[in-house]
Amino acid sequence: MFTGLVESKGKLVRRSGGTGNTRDARLVVEGDFGLTATPTIGHEPLVLGESIAVDGVCLTVASIVTPGGPGTPSVFEADASAETLAKTTLGELSTGATVNLERAVPLGGRMGGHIVSGHVDGVGRIAAKAPDGAAVKVTFQPPPELMRYIAPKGSICVNGVSLTVNGVSSDGFDVMIIPHTREKTSLDVLSVGAKVNLEVDLLARYVARILQTTGQAGGGNDHAASDAAWLDRLKRSGYM
Repeated sequence: MFTGLVESKGKLVRRSGGTGNTRDARLVVEGDFGLTATPTIGHEPLVLGESIAVDGVCLTVASIVTPGGPGTPSVFEADASAETLAKTTLGELSTGATVNLERAVPLGGRMGGHIVSGHVDGVGRIAAKAPDGAAVKVTFQPPPELMRYIAPKGSICVNGVSLTVNGVSSDGFDVMIIPHTREKTSLDVLSVGAKVNLEVDLLARYVARILQTTGQAGGGNDHAASDAAWLDRLKRSGYM
């Protein structure tokens, strides 16, 4: 489990596979996780088999090239399946690309963002960017089927970054990227048209599934009727 609070703005050192007959790929990634001479909870050296979110995609550390240490970045290898490459932006990353990195939250760790699984729901794109003081307003266009899970003031994970939804339109949503997020993540360098990994709020997905299986949210592709029934049920239950 992750929180969407990026620990390191790392980079893709190199990749192998992912093309032709070699459908899977091995990614070599570098990141500075703030390791100290005396390890503390959440800042221990990397270990084989641990989970790390790379641009919001949960990957397993398959090999440790450089453990890292105080002032020294860690370098690790992770495998990405053909399915992962096809369903996320990892399949299009080029060598040297900046990536957002977060290690799995330790037991007892601070939940500073929101619950993030690292399982990408879909790939969206940046539809618009506009300065707003020291911040930047960014509008995203997600796959249509994800819109029903996105609500104003709700949470969403974009390339591994936990963000608050400012507003929602018929086919998109916007967020404010504050100066700290601009500095500590890769979102600020992405241009209009760039693709991003999106993970909707896990709680919204579970609520939708529960309502669907209890016959309260309609069925099939009638999302408008489904959403109306969902909202009505929440109102009658006292949540709105």
